[in-house]
Amino acid sequence: MVQRLSDRCNPAPLCARMGAFSRKHSMPNPAVTESSITQLVDTFYARVRDDAVVGPVFEAKLAGHWHEHMPRMVAFWTKILLGTGEFQGNVYGTHMALSGIATEHFVRWLTLFRLSAIEVFGTEGAAEPIQVAQRIASSLQLGFFGDIRV
Repeated sequence: MVQRLSDRCNPAPLCARMGAFSRKHSMPNPAVTESSITQLVDTFYARVRDDAVVGPVFEAKLAGHWHEHMPRMVAFWTKILLGTGEFQGNVYGTHMALSGIATEHFVRWLTLFRLSAIEVFGTEGAAEPIQVAQRIASSLQLGFFGDIRV
């Protein structure tokens, strides 16, 4: 059995300090609005649900609960990208409770996120959201594997 880093120690919980991922200190990105974030979440999760690699992981946890998850994801990304909203939750702990997560899941999640962000925000407008997604994925990989693999 592989021991997760999260089993040995407790890295700083993801999003415990939302400012670590938010855009508070950067110039406003005109492509990123509450409306475009909703479009990003809808586009991204439509791809996730249809994906053979990550779809089953999400479906195992969210079957019958997608209608509850989607508004939470809009709230999460609004908090992260705009620094507004009321999202609260233990993102790191929730993800560390998943089993069977492998490097390929992160590769696919990031690929789907990049495609969705570029589609919604355009190439230039997607740069910051993609960078934030990469930081989130890196934090989760440290918890699962003890290192950053993608």
